[in-house]
Formats: sequence, structure tokens, C-alpha cells
Amino acid sequence: MSRRSVRESVFKLVYETDVCGEMNDLSISEALKDIGDDDKKYFNDVFFGIVDNLKKLEEIVKKYARAYDFDRLYKVDKALLYVAIYEILYMDDIPYKVSVNEALELSKIYSTPKSANYINGILASVIKNMEEHK
Repeated sequence: MSRRSVRESVFKLVYETDVCGEMNDLSISEALKDIGDDDKKYFNDVFFGIVDNLKKLEEIVKKYARAYDFDRLYKVDKALLYVAIYEILYMDDIPYKVSVNEALELSKIYSTPKSANYINGILASVIKNMEEHK
């Protein structure tokens, strides 16, 4: 399985967790069953890292989503932002450009046509001000 596919699985589980209000162990098990050992580490680091740091990630999105009320943001866009922001802040082995590009590509598949520009703007602000978020 490619890193892109694993990232997409993480995004889907983050979205599901947001919609349901809790983690689903069955969904996590299903997502992990086709993932190799190297990618399982990435999956676990990012998914559970997002869960553990959700309040901080929410605050970051709220800070840069100035034109929109946080509660009205698309849950898909929030999930994409959480994955990308987590990678940018905590995954030193992933270049920022990769995290941004992957979020934009997934937004083109799962979100609205305008979401990519919005997500890109928030992620650019996070990168520009990342020292204050670490």
C-alpha cells in the first residue's frame, strides 16, 4: 500500500471519528489489515497523534479560519487539515510540501471545488507561523 493510500485511510478515520464523536475499533482494524509494518507506524503515529492533539489542532484551524465559523467548516476539510497540520508540526521526516500537496489532492476528491484554495491558505499560514505552534 502506498503512503498516499495510508494517508487517505488516516483521513477517512479522522473524518469518521469527528462525525461519530468517538473512535471505532472495528474501522481502525479494517484500515490496518492491508497495511505493511512500515506504514502501520506512520498510520498509528498520525491517527493517534491527531486524536491525542485534537484540541490543539482545532485551535490552530480556528485561528486561521477567520472568515468562517469553525463549527460550520466542512468536516471533510477539517479532517484534511488535521492530517496535514499534524504532519507539518510533528512528522519531521515528511516535507511540508508533501503534506500540503496530499491534502489538496484529497480535497479535490472528497470536498468542494473551492476547498483546495481554502485549505492551502490555512496550511500556508500554519507553515509561516509554525514555531508558535510547536
